[in-house]
Amino acid sequence: MTSAWHPDFDILEERPTPGLRDARIEFQTAWQGLMDSLMDQITDRSKLERQPLDQPARPRRRRWRTAAVGAVAVIGVIAAYLVFGPHKEGQAVAMPTLAPPVTVSQPLQREVDTRVGFLGQFSAIDRVELRAQVGGTLTEIHFKDGQIVHKGDLLFVIDPRPYEIKLEQAKAALQTATARVELANAQLARSQSLRRNEFASQEMVDQRTSDRDTSQATVEDAKARIRDAELDLEYCRVRAPFTGRIGARQVSSGSLVAGSRAATSPTTLLATLVSLDPLYLDFDMSESDFLTFSRERARVSGPLANKVMIGLSDENDFSREGTLDFIDNALDRSSGTIHARATVPNPDLFLAPGQFARLRVAIAPPVPVYLLPDAAVVLDQSQRLVMTVAGDATVKPKIVTTGDLRGGLRVIKSGLEPTDRVIIDGLVRAIPGAKVAPQDGAIHYDATADGRG
Repeated sequence: MTSAWHPDFDILEERPTPGLRDARIEFQTAWQGLMDSLMDQITDRSKLERQPLDQPARPRRRRWRTAAVGAVAVIGVIAAYLVFGPHKEGQAVAMPTLAPPVTVSQPLQREVDTRVGFLGQFSAIDRVELRAQVGGTLTEIHFKDGQIVHKGDLLFVIDPRPYEIKLEQAKAALQTATARVELANAQLARSQSLRRNEFASQEMVDQRTSDRDTSQATVEDAKARIRDAELDLEYCRVRAPFTGRIGARQVSSGSLVAGSRAATSPTTLLATLVSLDPLYLDFDMSESDFLTFSRERARVSGPLANKVMIGLSDENDFSREGTLDFIDNALDRSSGTIHARATVPNPDLFLAPGQFARLRVAIAPPVPVYLLPDAAVVLDQSQRLVMTVAGDATVKPKIVTTGDLRGGLRVIKSGLEPTDRVIIDGLVRAIPGAKVAPQDGAIHYDATADGRG
């Protein structure tokens, strides 16, 4: 009698290693021997006849079940030992592992200048508070709040009638003074004629001369009063002193405003006006940056010492240019910084005073450096590392010194060689000392990401 069930040995055939093939043969031999021995015990009539017929059949079935369970347990232990345990040479059976793929490239070499970044704030070159020079009732407003106005544009009109009356009075006083001058001249001429004929005294001639000079002074005073009245009348019409953006008006039509050209009394603020093109960009420079900048500026003059690149708070690149035109004459003792200023063109009037911006100042001429993608640099506590692939395809970390971003890439100041193969993609699969499968890649410099290169 033969067994109708055999274990599935296909799982052992899926691993065609020599150790597993030997284990499969041993397991088949042991399995067949156990099954033959079990079947012999079941079919041996001599052993079956030893059991008295008068005994109940339940104990025999119980012994049969115990023997079957024991046989199955032994088979399981042997199978587990042969499949999962070490083979007879004492070597473990292991699955072959594949090296993870990574992308590598040599660092990109490029000459870049040394730049320092700052945070600055725009301010207007010209800013004025429009105040009334003469008092009166405000009759006209010729602009809208926030409007761009040009130099000479009419903004406010104060009731000019009182000042027109004052001007007419001054003109009348001039006519009176002019008539007195003519009378004084005529009287002086008669007195001099009588004096020559000795019909008048010298005292009379002197008196007529004094009256003539007084009349001429009165004429000059009347002319000055006319100019003063004309100036008051001119100040009744408030005009823009320069081109810029006007703020919100502080008065309304019909308001009574106070004014004084001599500022002997409080004057009324009408509005504020700021210029927009160009603008100042103010920032503070640290002492160390100032020293580096000063040394390079003394050595290299020209655009390097004056050009700044500017980027707004919502921009990733530095697309605007300015000119560094002022550095203060002393450092602030409390902060250790020195105030500096750049002039920025604003022809489209997009920028506004008070806005913040990032700027870069070139403080050293271009020098050769290495460039890598920023994602290829790993931060390890206080050090920065890059993963390189050696000649035997093992991962080797290197400590590097980094700089700022240029062209979308990270500047590597030191720690790399031009022949190093740096992992630029697949860092999560790169373990120091482990084997990898390197694949060649490329590093691209994006000039648009750095403003204008």
